[in-house]
Amino acid sequence: MLATHNAGKLREVQALLAPYGLDVVSAGELGLPEPAETEETFLGNATIKALAATRATGLPALADDSGFSLAALNGAPGVRTADWAMQPDGSRDYARAMARVAELAAPHADRRAWFISVLVLAWPDSHTESFEGRVEGHWTFPPRGDQGFGYDPMFLPEGGARTFGELPPEAKKALSHRARAFALLAAACLPG
Repeated sequence: MLATHNAGKLREVQALLAPYGLDVVSAGELGLPEPAETEETFLGNATIKALAATRATGLPALADDSGFSLAALNGAPGVRTADWAMQPDGSRDYARAMARVAELAAPHADRRAWFISVLVLAWPDSHTESFEGRVEGHWTFPPRGDQGFGYDPMFLPEGGARTFGELPPEAKKALSHRARAFALLAAACLPG
């Protein structure tokens, strides 16, 4: 099971698992509550989510905590990436969050940015394994593209001319932070 309520993450992980013949159900589909992400690291928050899901279901659970970071903002939004998009009604407005990021970063010459994904696989005995993927690049504004989700439309991967928001899912899957973390997980835990 995938410990997420994020439809975009679910789609990406389903695509990554498809070659292994594995189906995945999400915590959202099972009606599990979202645990509070109280840690200050991606690893800490992914561990909270994975353990909560496996304890609630008795199934192995995979959780992702990931974020978008800018050098000009000393790594922010980072582990608080989703919080920067949070609205008073509990919804997330990433267009507004991207505008805020650009406004704060614009006075700085440093355009370096990166995405990090930490995957934690939790087992019913509470054993966990973790895998980290990172992709370097630059931020751009205004956002470009309607593919992907979150901050994808303002991130240009290193050496690329298109944002994650402009890349078709298969192209993004080939180089994303989540795909890099998943490749490490697959090498360690999946057959083949």
